[in-house]
Formats: sequence, C-alpha cells, structure tokens
Amino acid sequence: MDQRVRLKHPQRKKAVSMSKGKYDLLKQVMVKYLHAQGKATFNEILSAIEKGFKKERTEFQGSLPWYVEWVKLDLEARKVIKRVASTSPQEYVLIR
Repeated sequence: MDQRVRLKHPQRKKAVSMSKGKYDLLKQVMVKYLHAQGKATFNEILSAIEKGFKKERTEFQGSLPWYVEWVKLDLEARKVIKRVASTSPQEYVLIR
C-alpha cells in the first residue's frame, strides 16, 4: 500500500493527503529550484517542474498544477518557504 502524507495549510484550512512519493519528489524539486533562483512565482515554479519532468522523462500521474499548489501550501505552513510581501504576481522564497 502506498504511504500517504497529511499536508498542512498555512491558514489552517482543511488540508489533503497525497502519496509520499509524489510529495517528496515535488518538495525536492521545488526547494532545489527556489534555492537556485532565489525567488519565483507559482507559474515559474510549475513551468520549471514541467520542463524538468519532460527533460528527464519523469511520468507524473494526476494534475501537476494541483499537486504543486498543495505542496507549496504545505511548505508555507511548515515554514520552509514564504510569500514575498507586496509582490504581484506573488513570489516565494526559501526561509533560511
């Protein structure tokens, strides 16, 4: 049986659970991308993940934007990343 991870929401709203494998993969690539870029918008993060998966021929089952959004929210709630104040579109950075 597939292990699942219970995600958190930064505003303490009802969260979801997802496959630990999908969570770990997306968390790893998001953190790596933000570390390399310094800051990025959601669309930049999503685009980089899509391009990376295509280049590496990584197959992903499900809606990638949905999974990326939830991992982003979880990382915000766990204080791994944060929103940059007064940016439009919203940007995210790693918390060191």
